[in-house]
Amino acid sequence: MAAHPEEADRTWLLNAVAGAAGVERWIPKALAAEPDSALPLLVAGARHVSWGWEARTGATADHVSREQFAAFHERLRVAEDWLYQAAEREPTWASPWYCLQKSGRGLQVGPAVARRRFEAAVRRHPHHLGAHQQQLQQLCAKWSGSHEEMHAFARRSVAEAPGGSWLGKLVAVAHIEHWLSLDDGPDTAYIQRPEVVAELREAAEHSIWHPGFDLGQAWVQVHNAFALAFSLAGDRDSARRCFEATHGIVTPFPWEYVDAGDPAEPYRRYRAAAG
Repeated sequence: MAAHPEEADRTWLLNAVAGAAGVERWIPKALAAEPDSALPLLVAGARHVSWGWEARTGATADHVSREQFAAFHERLRVAEDWLYQAAEREPTWASPWYCLQKSGRGLQVGPAVARRRFEAAVRRHPHHLGAHQQQLQQLCAKWSGSHEEMHAFARRSVAEAPGGSWLGKLVAVAHIEHWLSLDDGPDTAYIQRPEVVAELREAAEHSIWHPGFDLGQAWVQVHNAFALAFSLAGDRDSARRCFEATHGIVTPFPWEYVDAGDPAEPYRRYRAAAG
């Protein structure tokens, strides 16, 4: 991680480390060995955020035990302490603030604090995909936001981003989130509306289909998100174009929304349907 510069957006690498089981066992030694370094603090905080969400699981709140919630909140509180220390030591880094967005949602810090953390991240990295994705989640109806707020944020973020930006993904994810919130029948009717299909195409033109599309680390997940959105919308030609661009590489998100146990299965199924 030290070899990958913060300004190049190492969120993808940070997330990989944070999701690795066992980091929580050895990271305290790294903290002790490098007491003045921000990087071990960042890794420790990021891992404890992921470890906290692992304790909670993806179940609805009524299926999470008191013990699970206690572990969840304790790990997030520890994470926040380390992340604030990392942010203080490296005031130009966006990564601590991105991680604080994730911990804050779990601790229910509220929309005002969540907004300040998002703004802190984007002051340091204006088009930070991870920070924008976390703010989009914060604005979802399932997190006490609304469809209107969520869509407005996605549209505004894409409009303000340069052509070829990864942020076009926000429009696709917002429509997938809206689709997920609806019952069978109304969900398909919603996402296949002509205006939804048109908005997806417009976002793709500004992002993945733009000649200046950023081929950094997030490119394949952006294509996967549009592939699912166009598939659900019944736009086979656009979906096929997205699937071809993935070169057969499946990212867990967003396919885990369809099948958390085997994200590759819906990818294969929808890819076949797109021809």
